[in-house]
Amino acid sequence: MNELKSINDQNGMGRIAVTSLIIILGLIILFLGIGLSISLGAKDISLTTVFSSIFTGKEEIDSQIIRDIRIPRAISAALVGAFLAVSGAIMQGITRNPIAEPSIMGITQGATFTIAIAFVMQKSIDSVGLMIFAFAGASISGLLVYFVSSRSIKGVDPVKLALAGTALGTLLISLATAIAMYFNLSQQLSFWISGGLTTAKWQGVKLLFIVGIFGITAAMIMSPKITILSLGEEIAIGLGQKTNLIRFISIIIVILLSGSAVSVAGNIAFVGLIVPQIVRSLVGPDYRYIIPSSIVIGAVLLVYSDIIARMINQPFETPIGSLTALLGVPFFIYLVRKETREL
Repeated sequence: MNELKSINDQNGMGRIAVTSLIIILGLIILFLGIGLSISLGAKDISLTTVFSSIFTGKEEIDSQIIRDIRIPRAISAALVGAFLAVSGAIMQGITRNPIAEPSIMGITQGATFTIAIAFVMQKSIDSVGLMIFAFAGASISGLLVYFVSSRSIKGVDPVKLALAGTALGTLLISLATAIAMYFNLSQQLSFWISGGLTTAKWQGVKLLFIVGIFGITAAMIMSPKITILSLGEEIAIGLGQKTNLIRFISIIIVILLSGSAVSVAGNIAFVGLIVPQIVRSLVGPDYRYIIPSSIVIGAVLLVYSDIIARMINQPFETPIGSLTALLGVPFFIYLVRKETREL
């Protein structure tokens, strides 16, 4: 018994060490990426000018571009990437489904659909209004898909989850496109459908920070319970866990994080699929380590994706959603085939 405890302690220390290394290296890479994101673009700005603009408050054109456009965009990319990665990790844990993530469950598409409705009702709407509509759409679509796929006795059916999420997501994006065409809003809504950070402003950054404080804190508090639930319904119940309550709170956290992400960056898919899978292979199945690692890796992935999106077709921008889909679709196919072989 003492030997088993010693082995578990050693494994725990090893995971803490790996998680700490991932976070430290990830933060270094992230800050480097934020610096590059502020410096590079349609107009390249030297790092010297970047630092002087931040610390001296000059009113030159380059300084205004840095403070009003580049910095909020870089910070938004980091926060959105972190939010989507954590959302995907939570969903994979509570559903025990490795392919669960906000876009596959239709959550991000639901938010995009309600944003289209918001533009019809009021063409000039502020960040707070967009976030409210995004939350509403994410809530309706996410809860609907979850309840449809959890009607079996054993809990959430992974096949039903993927089918229901894909079907509902496709329907909602189609409806959003139809609304945009009918009301001549195609140009405004194309950004939200394809995903991007061209409209990221300081107001959006502030809202992301507020949501992140509550959402990430709640995710960290729930992480031990999500770990237990990920082991199986019967095990969790045997350990005295209220599984339905854990799932409900977790879904609310996902809706908060992914809804706010869509309200700032539009429909960006597969970040929540890729990052948790990579992190889980490095730190193991414990969500006390998966969630903090996913925060950093998700932020890194989207910051660098945003840089690539701006650089590969200058002076035009490639939608970030297209880049993440290029990475995510092969990854999704691999996971589906892996699950099929295991069955």
